[in-house]
Amino acid sequence: MKTILIIEDDELIRNNLLEILEFEGFRAIEAENGRIGVQKARAYHPDLVLCDVCMPELDGYGVLEELRSNVQTATMPVIFLTAKSDKSDVRQGMNSGADDYLIKPCSVSELLGAISSRLKKQAVLIERYTEQQQQATAAIRRGAMLDPLTHLPTRGLLYQHLHHLMSSFAQFPDSRGIAILCLNLQRFHLINSGFGHIAGDIVLQMVANRLSKVVQANGFLARLNGDQFGIVLKDVAQEELGEFAQLLLDRVTLPCMIDGHEIRFHANVGMTWTDQPQGTPQDLLTQAETAQHWCQQPGLNRYRLYDTELDALEVERRLIEMDLTKAIERAEFQVHYQPQVDLQTGRVVGMESLVRWHHPVRGVVSPAKFIPIAEELGLIVPLGEWILTTACQHAKRWQILCMQPLRVSVNLSMRQFQQPNLPQRVEAILAETGLDPKLLTLELTESCVMHDVEATILTLKALKKLGIEISIDDFGTGYSSLNHLYQLPIDALKIDRSFVKQIRVSAGAIAISDAIISMAKGLKLHIVAEGIEDKEQLAFFRKRGCDAIQGFLYSPPISAIEMEALLLSDRRLHFASA
Repeated sequence: MKTILIIEDDELIRNNLLEILEFEGFRAIEAENGRIGVQKARAYHPDLVLCDVCMPELDGYGVLEELRSNVQTATMPVIFLTAKSDKSDVRQGMNSGADDYLIKPCSVSELLGAISSRLKKQAVLIERYTEQQQQATAAIRRGAMLDPLTHLPTRGLLYQHLHHLMSSFAQFPDSRGIAILCLNLQRFHLINSGFGHIAGDIVLQMVANRLSKVVQANGFLARLNGDQFGIVLKDVAQEELGEFAQLLLDRVTLPCMIDGHEIRFHANVGMTWTDQPQGTPQDLLTQAETAQHWCQQPGLNRYRLYDTELDALEVERRLIEMDLTKAIERAEFQVHYQPQVDLQTGRVVGMESLVRWHHPVRGVVSPAKFIPIAEELGLIVPLGEWILTTACQHAKRWQILCMQPLRVSVNLSMRQFQQPNLPQRVEAILAETGLDPKLLTLELTESCVMHDVEATILTLKALKKLGIEISIDDFGTGYSSLNHLYQLPIDALKIDRSFVKQIRVSAGAIAISDAIISMAKGLKLHIVAEGIEDKEQLAFFRKRGCDAIQGFLYSPPISAIEMEALLLSDRRLHFASA
């Protein structure tokens, strides 16, 4: 039932209009003057207003102005009723915003015709407005469901798609299964920090384009968050996932050129598969994300299929994460040392510092478990500074006790190396501990120094100005460009234990080790072989002119107290039977 408000000061006319409208099935509301009319318009929100023009206090023009100035009543249709028939009066009413103009007295048919016409026009306007509002809402929803950078669906749309597949799975008895894959770019933040966010956005767009070409019509691709993408595959066998994941990794991690820079990155893929969909889409995606998390290993492209054992690992990881934030405050970390032995004299000439976590309940927690978590939480920077300070303090003490120069090596993580104030922090720690800078070596991985060579060279030069030495750790396992290597202001290379371990059985490992040693000598770099466990390995590297070794053949990593005792004993490595 439509509601019509009658604003008329003449009681006889007002009652007559009330009677006509109620007879025609309208709900009629009356007001005897303009002020009351405006109040009732705001209170009852009528579908149409019949308003006399000539009224005392507030006339029809004043009523119309009041209605149009209020958001709640601005669009109400208003038909003026007046005894004035002059064209100028009609024009004034229409210019004021009236929707129609009836001259009193008017017939019932004229009145009802004007009302019907105005209500129909209003209905059309409301319909158009509603349609536009729905279109705008749909556009907003589409915007929320599409990633503005890559134009891929977002996580929400992936959930919808996966929900549809799961709910309709029973209708397709021949379907082999549903798979969800989660692909993550490793250490993508370093691209943003090294090359800028514009370069990072370009890389993400390239990755999205490469993934789209692989997935095509066979699956559903979405961007889950910053550097993470999700893929849903239908009618797929579990045995096919490994090959598909490897194809994704091969295509996605191809180098790309941006502003003359070749940018390389790695990725990993977590997967889950089911032929009996249960739970929610969120549950399945969580499984894929869990698998993705547990296949992370810097420098490698890997994939892993979810299994229930990962849930237990994830719980343990969360517990470690909670304890790790308090471990530094509780002094639960210790620095252990593995001696480095000179291959000419057999004497200890230095040591590598290695952190150990002595948990009050768990006992010794492996660095392989807590270092990646410390990286994720951003704790690796304060932890790294504590290790550096402690190692410098110990080295200073042993230098005094043994009355000989003993070099201490400290590993720097990628995140530490990216800190803009790194040279200043190292200088402050050296000043605080009193260690001679020439007795400190900072060890960096290949992937760390090769990430942004220009920025790396600047940082290394600033560190070298302090008088310290720089060593490349785990050399041969990354992707060093030999064109860049000779430009780096470094002092030493450490041959990775993976090559040392294989020299008895792999001609390739021998060839690579020989090449590294030859190259290092050509660049006049100090050479250290790590992971020496037997005399055959010792003889191999001593024969080839390696400068020093470290490994279990001489000593495993030991506590600071044990290291001090070893140094005071002056125990040497003998080569006679090597």
